[in-house]
Amino acid sequence: MAPATKSNNSKFAKFSKKYLTLNFIKSLIFDPAQLWIVSLLILVAELVLNVLIVHRVKYTEIDWTAYMQQIDTFLNGTLDYSKLHGDTGPLVYPAGHVYIYTAFYYLTSFGKNIRLGQYLFIGIYLMQMTLVLRLYTKCRKVPPYVLVITAFTSYRVHSIYVLRLFNDPLAVLFLYMALNLFMDQKWSLGSIAFSVAVSIKMNILLFAPALLLFYITNVGYKGTFKQLSICAAVQLLLGAPFLATYPVEYIKGAFNLGRVFEHKWTVNYRFLPEEIFVDKKFHLALLGVHLALLALFATPSYKYFMNYFRLRQLEKQLQPQIDAENRLKKTQKVKKSTKNEEKLTKDQQEFLNSFEKGLKKNMKQQGKQPEKVEEPIEEDSNQKYSVHFEQSTQLALLPLFLSNFIGMICCRSLHYQFYIWYFHSLPYLLWSTNFSTNVRFLLLFLIELSWNTYPSTDFSSELLHVCHILVLIGIGRNMMKTLRQGQEVVDQSKKQK
Repeated sequence: MAPATKSNNSKFAKFSKKYLTLNFIKSLIFDPAQLWIVSLLILVAELVLNVLIVHRVKYTEIDWTAYMQQIDTFLNGTLDYSKLHGDTGPLVYPAGHVYIYTAFYYLTSFGKNIRLGQYLFIGIYLMQMTLVLRLYTKCRKVPPYVLVITAFTSYRVHSIYVLRLFNDPLAVLFLYMALNLFMDQKWSLGSIAFSVAVSIKMNILLFAPALLLFYITNVGYKGTFKQLSICAAVQLLLGAPFLATYPVEYIKGAFNLGRVFEHKWTVNYRFLPEEIFVDKKFHLALLGVHLALLALFATPSYKYFMNYFRLRQLEKQLQPQIDAENRLKKTQKVKKSTKNEEKLTKDQQEFLNSFEKGLKKNMKQQGKQPEKVEEPIEEDSNQKYSVHFEQSTQLALLPLFLSNFIGMICCRSLHYQFYIWYFHSLPYLLWSTNFSTNVRFLLLFLIELSWNTYPSTDFSSELLHVCHILVLIGIGRNMMKTLRQGQEVVDQSKKQK
């Protein structure tokens, strides 16, 4: 046999041994570490699915024409927000919305080419899914099959993107862009993306309480002031044409916190009489509950963020040592070199061991196989040291998603398009509880059922509240338990000293 043929056979044998096995297929289904592979398949399938939806399901006109009418008035020179009207009413979104839909206005032949608009939203959906899956891949918390099921079973979410053309997907796209940048430690770029998201739709501010704590714990008070200044500067820059001419009209129109939605469109409070729904006292009561829940979860969220910060600092200290060790192994072509090996300090090793023990306990409770924080991986017959520090992303994402979820619970009115404000974070939130897998899927199904009941009923809105409350209780209990166990590990470590 020719040498080249032998080499090819050898490569195929290695490939088969590694990938064409039942264990590898199982890992694609259940192992969060394999999500990056599954993500590629999800994105390709989503592209096909969305194109089929566009061509086979009738487009429903709701707000697109009104958006285009408002943009047309703006392009004719009107900067007074109180005069920017469409068929569904006045313009109630900040300046970022205006600029993006101005681009859509020109791209779609003044809003008339709906089909092209739908294709633009397919692109927006795929970009957002890429950002969402990147976060899930980093944190390694949710099994791939869960994300496959949730991605392809929500009719409501797909319709919001490609059959309705609402502005909510744009705001959420920039939100996930910001979260990815924050997880990459690119704070200023993240703040710009976050502020752009707010400039499209104000609901993004539901993340703000947790983001403030995230800034404080990771960049300090001076850094926090800088990031808040960047957020404010973006708002001033985007709103400049309106603020310079009709500032009161712009602020009242784009940032109206007292808007009262019509009772007939509410998804969550259908069971209340309309007179209570529109009452200011009810609005203030919900605000009080919102603040109380944020205060309740402030301390555990702060601790989660502090632990995330410590792990990121540990990464900065250890990664150069790990890289140097791997370079040494590659050069010397040996499995392990004890000569000139860089040792971890005692504190570093204890911190890493504590993190590993806490992580194992937490994952064991959730019915998952604990993944070693540090493990050798085989590569070219050598062993390579690897520490997946990005798994610490779990500690940052939960408080951020939780802050938004609390805001959703306390919203006076949720419209159908608001579902995407938290849809992509629901698997993460549910896998942050100690519920069994069956209960998690049941809650996902019931929440989806509530959002797909049109028009909403007393039962569907009550069911949605029950599910939300159960998820919140589950998260709260698990957060407290995880922090308590982490403290026990630290205390035990101190005693051993």
